[in-house]
Amino acid sequence: MSEDHGLEEDDSGAVMRAVGRQIKLWREAAGLKQAELGARIGYGEELVSAVERARRIPRPEFLDKADEVLGAGGKIAAMKKDVAEARYPKKVRDVQKLEAEAVELGSYNNSVIDGLLQTEEYARAVFGSRRPAFAEDELEHRVAARMARQEIMAATKTRRVFNFVQCEATLRRRLGGKLVMRAQLERLLEIGQLRSVDLQVLPLSREENSGLGGPFRLLRLKDGTTVGLNEIQLISRVIADPKEAQILDIRYGIIRAQALTPRESLAFIEKVLGET
Repeated sequence: MSEDHGLEEDDSGAVMRAVGRQIKLWREAAGLKQAELGARIGYGEELVSAVERARRIPRPEFLDKADEVLGAGGKIAAMKKDVAEARYPKKVRDVQKLEAEAVELGSYNNSVIDGLLQTEEYARAVFGSRRPAFAEDELEHRVAARMARQEIMAATKTRRVFNFVQCEATLRRRLGGKLVMRAQLERLLEIGQLRSVDLQVLPLSREENSGLGGPFRLLRLKDGTTVGLNEIQLISRVIADPKEAQILDIRYGIIRAQALTPRESLAFIEKVLGET
């Protein structure tokens, strides 16, 4: 069995060195060689060696089995939370890298049009609304970075699934003015036709909206892990804790059920475009 994530040298490195050292100490105390431990827990000798040398990040089941075989009494298994956080170290916690790792991406937004759906003019209006204002070069840098993130939408060699739920308010908030907003709505209609995209609208007339807590994202990664993303004001947070990610997953499913279907949503966007 192999691990998908290598280890980069940052704060997570110290965590993984501590984990590897503990596993080695418990293994040696049990009088087992790396190959013997690997055979007992169902992993290869090379992986056991890589984990002990902090070269690979062990999965939760690796720690559980090692804890049981080595008689650690829960001390090795207790490190799963620290390891989970180390799996997404600071160097890979930016949005673009997580999006590139995702096979499925879900987004709910009641503030602005999702960044992956924005036109360049709309993105410039969003960043231009920031106070204190960005310097001109910083604003252009952020717009360029946002446009670069959209490359994953055009990727044809990888199988990704995208679903977006936009609150009706984001369709009617004329950021950048009438012409910018019309172009943005036309862009949504184009993207909504893609086979890999489900675009839904949650109307303001709905009596129920489970997304009043604000925008968030859900990403299902290649290894099957689900993580959440919260970007609110000055805070950008990756939600890697399985229980918290599960809450967002349930909430997102409810929000999608409350929204119009993708076909109804495209008709709704066309209606708003005609009124803009």
